[in-house]
Amino acid sequence: MIADNTYIDKVIKILEKEVKKFENPVVENITNKYKSPFHILISTLLSARTKDEITEKVSHKLFKNINSPHDLIKMNETEIERLIYPIGFYKTKARNLKKLAQILIRDYKSKVPDDVNKLLKLPGVGRKTANLVIIKAFNKYGICVDTHVHRIVNRWGYVKTKNPIETEMALKERLPKGYWKIINRLLVIYGKNICRPIKPKCNICKIREYCGYNIS
Repeated sequence: MIADNTYIDKVIKILEKEVKKFENPVVENITNKYKSPFHILISTLLSARTKDEITEKVSHKLFKNINSPHDLIKMNETEIERLIYPIGFYKTKARNLKKLAQILIRDYKSKVPDDVNKLLKLPGVGRKTANLVIIKAFNKYGICVDTHVHRIVNRWGYVKTKNPIETEMALKERLPKGYWKIINRLLVIYGKNICRPIKPKCNICKIREYCGYNIS
């Protein structure tokens, strides 16, 4: 059990080696390709409750048609819906994208803000998205907590929290800052492939000796 930071350095090193065997999260690939804060924000919003392969396909299709909030503002919601279908909750996301573009133009001179609190005021943006954007788009410190991060660090016994927001705050207290930007990528990949929600592959997990989940 990783009850303190005694073993966290060892665990991170093992994870960094192990995740090389698997594919990157789709937002990571889109970030590497497009790089701009606007593209990163949009692709992250699209990815919510959507399979990676659909997010990647739709993002590429959308970005052939838009490169800025001004491009979005020229479209009506039906046009945006058509471009982002079959993304999950595409009607709601189309509506949010339209509003988001209006706010970026009106309040931020068409630029994506580099502040979590300002990002949280944008339609459809939650803490996970806001933190991912400031990390990937602006190289600022943040901890992006999704279901994989929340599940795994609680399985380890590193934190004892009830929801992702509590986990984010607990990790900010305990996790060395040098790992803040990378913890999401490592645990998303590991959570999809090894430390799965149901029937985790504990028998082949390279960090099982440090994990409280395996202790009987």
